[in-house]
Amino acid sequence: MRPRLRPDPFYLGLLLGLLLCHRVGASIHEYYNGAFIPRSNSFFFHGGSEGLYASAEVNITAPASDGNSFIQFESVTFRRTKESTSMHSDMQQKTGLVEAIVVEIQDRDKIGGRYLNTDAICCTRELHDRNLCKVGEVIIRPSQDNSDWPKRIQTFFDGSSEETTMVTQAIPIRKTGMYYLYFMFCDPQLKGTIIKGRTVWRNPHGYLPGKMAPLMTFYGFMSLAYLLLGLCWFLQFVRYWKHTLQLHYHITAVIALGMCEMAFWYFEYGNFNSTGSRPMGITIWAVTFTAVKKTVSRLLLLVVSMGYGVVRPTLGGITSRVAFLGLVYFIASEALELVEHLGNINDFSGKARLFLVLPVALLDATFIVWIFSSLSKTLEKLQIRKSTAKLELYRKFTNSLAVSVLLSVAWIGYELYFNATDPLSELWQRSWIVSAFWNVLSYVLLGIICILWAPSHNPTRYAYSEDTNDDFDDEGIPLTGSGVRGIGDNLSKLDRKERKNMDHVNAVLYSLSTHCGAYTL
Repeated sequence: MRPRLRPDPFYLGLLLGLLLCHRVGASIHEYYNGAFIPRSNSFFFHGGSEGLYASAEVNITAPASDGNSFIQFESVTFRRTKESTSMHSDMQQKTGLVEAIVVEIQDRDKIGGRYLNTDAICCTRELHDRNLCKVGEVIIRPSQDNSDWPKRIQTFFDGSSEETTMVTQAIPIRKTGMYYLYFMFCDPQLKGTIIKGRTVWRNPHGYLPGKMAPLMTFYGFMSLAYLLLGLCWFLQFVRYWKHTLQLHYHITAVIALGMCEMAFWYFEYGNFNSTGSRPMGITIWAVTFTAVKKTVSRLLLLVVSMGYGVVRPTLGGITSRVAFLGLVYFIASEALELVEHLGNINDFSGKARLFLVLPVALLDATFIVWIFSSLSKTLEKLQIRKSTAKLELYRKFTNSLAVSVLLSVAWIGYELYFNATDPLSELWQRSWIVSAFWNVLSYVLLGIICILWAPSHNPTRYAYSEDTNDDFDDEGIPLTGSGVRGIGDNLSKLDRKERKNMDHVNAVLYSLSTHCGAYTL
């Protein structure tokens, strides 16, 4: 298969401006000197796997909108070694066989000799003598519903030629399912054979893989949802623009990023669906907006939890730590998204994914711990100051955040169960829901923040006040000497507790910077 793209960080900045200069292989699977892997008594090369919907029409020359679904072989060439060709003369015919096997995942047991109580994949002399198969061919048990499936396409080498090319042809898909393509040969003399060329996979309504097709519609709806949220927020913002807080500008930025992110993904998927390939520039823009939006959203939750604009006017000395955590998260998230979306359409290896997912998961855990630690301190401060209105605001925010965390944990459990029970993507038609959930949850949380911190004619009710005595007067706190001393003692204890908690956070951040430093640079 086409090797995965590993863009150099220096060139990523340049690529952001080159929207249409390079394309990444997608539903058009391209093969560049792919090697065959030995398995049992056969050699195979995985040509691709995608979810395909059944064709509405059989005519493959019609445009995608006419409802055709197929797998087409284009310029697929096999080259064997010189040692292999030296064993044959020019006068010989059919001196080597390579087979293209297309199988729907539910028919996977029909490939190989399992039904014949043998582990062999290729037909042996013993099985041939029993008239069960032909020597040199892959063992295939035809389906009872359709004798042509699993599909077998044979390509032969002639004489001492080093190359042979498959006939350009297309296999119409008449049944919805997850389809796998394998190129296989049984002759040990063909060891070292390589493959070049490409296959085109198309669904009835375009080139977008079946797993991803529902996401295009989803991103379209989410773009409209962000547009509606942005419109409501903008009207409220303009109405009370004289009373806006610094926090309101941060919320506006997150809404704008979310709107751009969803729009970019919608247009990226739309282009993918119409052309069969993904322009690297558009994909990088979409990936970058996703990483920036994730980072800014988490930073917004963190600074809100710290009481920014409500309990404290600035973040003070912890600004650099917050910025460092955000920078590390952006780099880790960007790397993961780039590999996932700029790689081959087939899933990349589990080890590679684990290597990139773990830093993001650890950083997410750090955000969660720091957010709830900050919320606890903010609530305690508000209780000591008897700021009823602000306390009620943060209680609502805390409850919403706690519910979202519980939902996230439950969904992660479901995601692990889903992946563990569906290793072959048999449930591919539902897999889009897994990624869509996180976008919906993020949108709901942002909507809650917009409601709780909406601009109003009386922003000072929630805004930070330098004159803390006003808060106490409004709430009826006695300002006698003993009352002030009691409040001062409580605040001193709280400050000591806050410094102690910050030491723990600093330790976590220092550990992350030590262990992930090489990864982030």
